[in-house]
Amino acid sequence: MAGHSKWANIKHKKAAQDAKRGKVFSKIVRLIMVAARNGGGDITMNLALRYAIDKARVANMPAANIDRAIKKGTGELEGEEIQELTYEGYGPGGAGVLIQALTDNVKRTAPEVRHILEKRGGSLGKPGSVAWNFEQKSVFTVSAEGIDEDELMLMGLEAGADDVTREDTMFSITGPTEAFGTIGQALEGAGIKVDSSDISFVPKATVMLEANDARKMIAIIEALEDHDDIQAAITNADIPEEVLAEIANG
Repeated sequence: MAGHSKWANIKHKKAAQDAKRGKVFSKIVRLIMVAARNGGGDITMNLALRYAIDKARVANMPAANIDRAIKKGTGELEGEEIQELTYEGYGPGGAGVLIQALTDNVKRTAPEVRHILEKRGGSLGKPGSVAWNFEQKSVFTVSAEGIDEDELMLMGLEAGADDVTREDTMFSITGPTEAFGTIGQALEGAGIKVDSSDISFVPKATVMLEANDARKMIAIIEALEDHDDIQAAITNADIPEEVLAEIANG
């Protein structure tokens, strides 16, 4: 599992770079719109909306943009019709990929996802072929600098987390989706800066890939997440240490 966790941490850092370029704004707007459409515009009653707004603030999205996206979602302002889709596929070496999309054009998104996979040695799977191996979790990452692991573990467990792990210079705190708010509040109350916070799918079991297959899988994930309609692409691939070193140094 270590290779998977390290790759997840590298992805968080890359996501921060994307946010600086502003590319992520359009994706977050869609996330806010769908959350507000499904659960209303009150963040005290809508966990998904609170999570989406947290992502927007981390990306330094202006408050006016956030407010406009909420109003489009609740119908106060006119906005495009966004559909939520999940695609399931496979990469080289048999590792699975769970792909979450928010799109205004299903006829465009599906063939483009298939093309991304097949061009890099993967394939699109049937519904249910991959999803069974993933469970949705609250996932937080924080810098390990100046943090006592035992104290963080105790704090996390008291806040509802079910695991705290360390990978190099980062701690990862995971827990049930319903504990997202309490874990975030506990970290904030302790003055711990959160590097990233997500409600994400986490693999139950991983598949160790050889180096060449791992590079192809990473290319698939990066191409998918670069697509405007894709919110997240999660794999259960366990990436070899030498490939992780290449990415970290590249």
